[in-house]
Amino acid sequence: MARMIKVNYKDIEELEFEAGVTLKEVSEKFKNHYNYPILIGMVDNDITELTEELTRSCKVDFFDRSTTLGNSTYGRTTQFMLVVAVKELYGENVDVVIDFSIDKGYYCEIKGLDIDKPDIKKIEEKMKEIKKQDYIINKLSVSRFDAIKYFKQKKQNDKARALKYISNTYVNLYRINKIYDYFYSELAYSTGQIDDFKLTYIKDNGFVLSYPDTYNPECTLDYKHHEMLFNSFLNYSRWGEKIGIKNAADLNQIVSDGKYNDLIRLAETYYNNQLADIAEKIAQNNKSIKLVLIAGPSSAGKTTTSKKLQTYLRSKGVRTHQISIDDYFLDRSKTPVKPNGELDTESLNAVDVTLFNKHLTKLFEGERVELPEYNFLLGKREYRGKSLKLEENDIVIIEGLHALNEDLTISIERKNKFKVYINALTQLNIDNHNRIHTSDTRKLRRIVRDNKYRSYTASQTLNMWGNIREGEEAHIFPFQDDADVIINSALIYELGILKTYAEPLLFSVEENDPMYSEAIRLINFLRNFLPIPSDYIPQDSVLREFIGGSCFE
Repeated sequence: MARMIKVNYKDIEELEFEAGVTLKEVSEKFKNHYNYPILIGMVDNDITELTEELTRSCKVDFFDRSTTLGNSTYGRTTQFMLVVAVKELYGENVDVVIDFSIDKGYYCEIKGLDIDKPDIKKIEEKMKEIKKQDYIINKLSVSRFDAIKYFKQKKQNDKARALKYISNTYVNLYRINKIYDYFYSELAYSTGQIDDFKLTYIKDNGFVLSYPDTYNPECTLDYKHHEMLFNSFLNYSRWGEKIGIKNAADLNQIVSDGKYNDLIRLAETYYNNQLADIAEKIAQNNKSIKLVLIAGPSSAGKTTTSKKLQTYLRSKGVRTHQISIDDYFLDRSKTPVKPNGELDTESLNAVDVTLFNKHLTKLFEGERVELPEYNFLLGKREYRGKSLKLEENDIVIIEGLHALNEDLTISIERKNKFKVYINALTQLNIDNHNRIHTSDTRKLRRIVRDNKYRSYTASQTLNMWGNIREGEEAHIFPFQDDADVIINSALIYELGILKTYAEPLLFSVEENDPMYSEAIRLINFLRNFLPIPSDYIPQDSVLREFIGGSCFE
């Protein structure tokens, strides 16, 4: 008689199955709970692919593309299908480089082949054919050394070199049809589950792969090109190539050779040059610019950047003053409330925009203004004798969530504003097909900073991240195209530093914690990087804002 196991679905329903049943077979019993195909599962709080067999009683959960976990799985599988399509069309020596994310899509290039719009259409049709074939995506666990030999034979040196620097004894290779590839995170059960995607040709062998995201899971939106953001990403990527760092293996090589101190200086110089160029632009238009507005997502490095920019401006003879939007929050009793009853402190409606603009108008008319200071403990504005009077050609710097939103500074004409968008636009990837999410770099920065300065655990920060991202999508990203310049605060060496600080914090997340699977994902991600000591990081580095030791503290 077959041995039976009990499978508990989210404490809602419990069913019996024969031991050895696949998670895919179990998921079929619960697929009516989901709007889209189930892509990945969780078994006793551990991320598990649908191909896995269940041999003991357990608790399960499932995820489709409308969830963060499911959407990441959908994205990686779509990228693998793109790789397979290109290789089946043009031969295994032609490769795709999945470079960086932009407008809910991923900018890609094809190495070893000149392509145009008809080629992109051809690749897209091939991907649809692969989807229609509904290939089971097979996973093969092999020794790391055998995987390195395999990729060397296939002349995929990016993967061979990436695997050199991880300590795993075994790694997972995945196969679609006859094509094998390495991914450090999970893939979907079959290609038939990937039923929506688009390819958009850009230029010079470049195109964007788009697919549904968690904010629009029902379909793939048309790609909208953001020229300034695109160029910022591309320029940093090209700069990385010039100094010999295209992926994690290149960075690890420098670390293993003990030459990371030179790299730190190069990265800091690149960042500082951006500030010097912006300061020069502002100084040249000092008579017309009254406001410098700085905004960016969480952990982009806004605080350090705004303070350093002030230093650069003062070095050019421009007097600056900083005003905090936070000091203009409405009293807590008047703060708008979300549908779930929580205070909506990230909404522009939480700011006394009328008073803020009244004060700006008076300041630029030459009047002295008494400025408020917000008491976060009591939840109300207070006046403690702090005042400001501007001299001719003085500039006010405003840094905050809504700084790029015209409604915040509606009393000041657009021609008198200089808007700066800042983000950590990571150009480094693990290999040609395993990209690094820009938000992961910021997430690691936030984990380290929250622990150091607020005594938060990694679990607490990870638990907040969903709400943080929702705020960014609503209040920051829609206004990035109105910026006059973009600052990229990513530092090409920083993941080696963040590994040292973040990894122990992530290991503290317990197995029964809802954030455990995300902590493990980040730990697995950080395994791709060698640690770098922080001794050579300058005190004015944007990274010091997160790890400590900043001269601006």
